[in-house]
Amino acid sequence: MLRLVLPKGSLERATLELFASADLAVHRSSEVDYSASIDDPRVSEVRILRPQEIPLYVAEGLFDLGITGRDWIEETGADVVSLGELGYSKATDLPVRIVLAVAAGSDVEKVEDLPRRCRVATEYPRLTERFLAERGVEAEVRFSHGATEAKVPDIADAVVELTETGRALRAAGLRVLETLLVSRTELVCSRQAAADASKARAISQLHVLLQGALEARGKVLVKLNVAAEDLEAVISVLPSMRSPTVSELSGGEGFAVETVVPKREINVLIPALKERGASDILELDLSKIVH
Repeated sequence: MLRLVLPKGSLERATLELFASADLAVHRSSEVDYSASIDDPRVSEVRILRPQEIPLYVAEGLFDLGITGRDWIEETGADVVSLGELGYSKATDLPVRIVLAVAAGSDVEKVEDLPRRCRVATEYPRLTERFLAERGVEAEVRFSHGATEAKVPDIADAVVELTETGRALRAAGLRVLETLLVSRTELVCSRQAAADASKARAISQLHVLLQGALEARGKVLVKLNVAAEDLEAVISVLPSMRSPTVSELSGGEGFAVETVVPKREINVLIPALKERGASDILELDLSKIVH
């Protein structure tokens, strides 16, 4: 039913891992194959293409559903329906930034200080031209095919580049002047698919699975037993998504408690629970959390 397009390149591995976690594992004959499949009746076709192209292909109706970055939606100006952000990027769960940077030793302190007809190298020429025009900066924007940060100062006076941590820019001796755009990974669909009731329902169902897998990341389920007199002390140290579930044990011999907690806190939490009277403590991995 759904023709799905996923990003190749820096987002590829993280995207395939997310789909596997959502029980939508992507199968292909090799890592360089652009065609793939998902063993799910809602997905009829899967292609893996550059994220730069995905917004346009989805807007044209060549694919019903795709994953790309807000940066490429803005750069292409593609008319797609955004179904919401997916909280992951190539290396972390943080958004990426599109920034304008100059040499660390440059006298330029703000965007408006850039010299007239300055050379700006970027993979985002349209986005860059719009940004500079809004700031009244006359510049020669040059498309860069890669290694953009290495082009200052000999080939370019400034660059507009994507960064997740800023480490590569600093290593190249660059200093960020301003952020043009904060970009997150988004799930997008075509307007035709959004208007088709059966496709829209299938898209919504896949979205639930993906969001559930993301929500479960870094969280575990904790289950324990506790005597009635120790219940309040145990609950007082439980971090909880909402309120812990408390059930009376058979025979009235105490209570069973369960809740979802951040994985990073578990090494401190379990001893604290034990000290407050908890017993039979279980820590269980989660695959999805659907609200």
